[in-house]
Amino acid sequence: MGLDDRKLEVLRAIVEDYVATQEPVGSKALVERHALGVSPATVRNDMAVLEEEGFIRQPHTSAGRVPTDRGYRLFVDRLSRVKPLSPAERRAIERFLVGAVDLDDVVHRAVRLLAQLTRQVAVVQYPSLTRSSVRHLELVPVSTTRLLLVMITDTGRVEQRVVELPGPVEPDEITDLRRTLNATLVGVKLVDTPPLVQGLVERAEPQAKATMSTLVSVLLETLVERHEERLALAGTSNLARMGPLDLTTGALRPILEALEEEVILLKLFDEVKSGAARVRIGDENEVVDLRATSVVSTGYGPGATVVGGMGIVGPTRMDYPGTIATVRAVARYVGEMLGH
Repeated sequence: MGLDDRKLEVLRAIVEDYVATQEPVGSKALVERHALGVSPATVRNDMAVLEEEGFIRQPHTSAGRVPTDRGYRLFVDRLSRVKPLSPAERRAIERFLVGAVDLDDVVHRAVRLLAQLTRQVAVVQYPSLTRSSVRHLELVPVSTTRLLLVMITDTGRVEQRVVELPGPVEPDEITDLRRTLNATLVGVKLVDTPPLVQGLVERAEPQAKATMSTLVSVLLETLVERHEERLALAGTSNLARMGPLDLTTGALRPILEALEEEVILLKLFDEVKSGAARVRIGDENEVVDLRATSVVSTGYGPGATVVGGMGIVGPTRMDYPGTIATVRAVARYVGEMLGH
């Protein structure tokens, strides 16, 4: 690449100024705003090299320069300084999340907080059932021939199903069924439960086989076959702040349509890791309709375990250091809450 330190500093200054002002950046403004220690003519020469190498471009003839996707990538990888959150920002995150009463509340608070702090579109994936273990199974009698099956996972997800029984069941039998289910399945990863669940019918007492068989079919559907993933989205209106240089004509509509597709949004969290932010800029996005945007994502969960992902979608012209720090901080707090 052959860029010396001064040219890298010029690129850093261009990115920071363009993100702050939303205006193309000229050499004179760079010299005035940054202590580059060289003349505007030298900066112009450096900008010419950066443009030739594909790190900046000139949006129209009379304008200054703006970063390209390649320029943003170099900035994120080599030039951006970590921007730690202020104590006030950390306290605000903690206060906002600490009042949550259940998992739904945690997820919805987290997604709203991310959207507010970054002023981008925020997406939070509920803890994935495929990564969860059974914490408790409850059987609640609704009538003598109907039960409510409640499954609680170690990540706080609650799944409920109504079970129509083949005949009346006594309270003592329900107690025995509950004890058997929990003794067999508590602590087991959902993906490992099918053979254990199927074995429940074989081990059931003769008089309980019909009831257990019905329970097992609902359990298999709940634990194994219904692994639908859930997402929360907030801040879509922030896309309205994308300027004319952020989008080609008509590019906003495909972004909005992509944000309505859960399958597309779940791709944003492929291979996320806890504590590390993944940044995809422009054309690096696998989803074609999101190639006018950047996506910052990370995993979250108790300790080093990843149970879900969260992140933001916004223009490539974004405050990368601040956004990365915010996404990581919110993920860390949500992970700690799940751990408790």
